[in-house]
Amino acid sequence: MGGLPGRARGTEPRTRMLPLNAATLIVDFAGGDPIVTGPRSAVTLSSRALWRHGVAVGLTPAGMSALLGTPMREVAGTTVPLADLLGAARAEELTGRLMEPAGWQARFGVLERWLAAAQRPAPAAGSDGLVMHAWHRLQQPPAWPREPDGRPRGPGGRLTVEALAGELGVSRRYLELGFRRLVGLTPKTVARVARFQRAVHALSHPSATLAGAVACGYADQPHLTREVRTMAGMTPKQLFAFVQDTARLAH
Repeated sequence: MGGLPGRARGTEPRTRMLPLNAATLIVDFAGGDPIVTGPRSAVTLSSRALWRHGVAVGLTPAGMSALLGTPMREVAGTTVPLADLLGAARAEELTGRLMEPAGWQARFGVLERWLAAAQRPAPAAGSDGLVMHAWHRLQQPPAWPREPDGRPRGPGGRLTVEALAGELGVSRRYLELGFRRLVGLTPKTVARVARFQRAVHALSHPSATLAGAVACGYADQPHLTREVRTMAGMTPKQLFAFVQDTARLAH
């Protein structure tokens, strides 16, 4: 999800949510109402914990539509009660069913069955399918040119929006309109967030280095630093510390 509640001494826990291209369905076992957070291009800070202990499910644009019957654009940059999307009865039923089992394996079984039963028929292939495919393509790591010894040569393999549009046989404008209609973010923003998330994943390893984060699609370390400051409101070193703390809290 990119962020977990944190508690400063003498204060209520608060939530820092990092940029993310997916929506997230969150069921809190600590008494909070289930919510759906939307995709976002900048860090979101909340003065209170939006969740403490429970289950989170990442949803792609297609998953959002199939499970909740709502385009992802409807929740972009915001947090919505699940009851507003599914109705209060179904939202409460999901929470109750997930809280009943004593162990996580049983809970995941309940969740998998609910997800399978809740899916709506997929829409016919067309413009929506093309946008979904483009969204998935932008999540993929860049195909860097390589030196003979296998080292990345530089950012020449980065997939641009223009190149993606050409690959799909449509105009950049066509993609932009489709992304705004279905995702709520532009293709360029989705590409930036995907690159940022790859860097976050790279920094989640205890032995991570800034060079490893740069290799996720940034031209150099100053480029990484600018993007991390803009999108997360911190330096790369601060992001590394935050990601490491988040990983420890999650376990």
